[in-house]
Amino acid sequence: MRPPDPSQETSGDGGEWSRYVLSRSSLLALLRPTAITAGLLLGYYLLPLDREFTDVTVAVLTVGLVAVLALFVWQIRAIGRSPRPLLRAVETLVSVLLLFLLVFASAYRMLERAEPGSFTEPLTRTDALYFTLTTFTTVGYGDITARSQPARVMTMVQMAGGLLVVGVAARLVVDTVRSALRRQTPPDRDGRGGDA
Repeated sequence: MRPPDPSQETSGDGGEWSRYVLSRSSLLALLRPTAITAGLLLGYYLLPLDREFTDVTVAVLTVGLVAVLALFVWQIRAIGRSPRPLLRAVETLVSVLLLFLLVFASAYRMLERAEPGSFTEPLTRTDALYFTLTTFTTVGYGDITARSQPARVMTMVQMAGGLLVVGVAARLVVDTVRSALRRQTPPDRDGRGGDA
């Protein structure tokens, strides 16, 4: 399909050209979270996670969690500057949540490789991701549970972090989106923002 020619527009509202630009930018905004998800999952399955769980692994887990926090702060600022804060918020939540889950899945996988028996069954990459997701969603089917002390500590850290991600991070994203939308709304006759 050929894009409309903006020089041919005769209506004052931008008409067909505006709708084309809006639909194209919306499509791109929806494709970004999909690409982020695919890229992070591909990285998770391709990274060498067969190393032993040592102090270096604890450092990698810590750096991974700091990276999640840094990504979140960067994305919050991007929401405030975005012309489409709602779509940017979706991208933020997808990328931050997925990275958070993959950091823990990677750590569980490395722990099981270094200390077999840390969980009730050996963890493949998919099993580690499954355990991470069931822990995060508090479903906890009980088919895989943490046995060793390091596995239980790591699971508790994930549970606490998950509560922070759901509670604090989601609230901050919503507040940032509201603020960005208020700034984008033209003032009414009284000089206030549209939803003031």
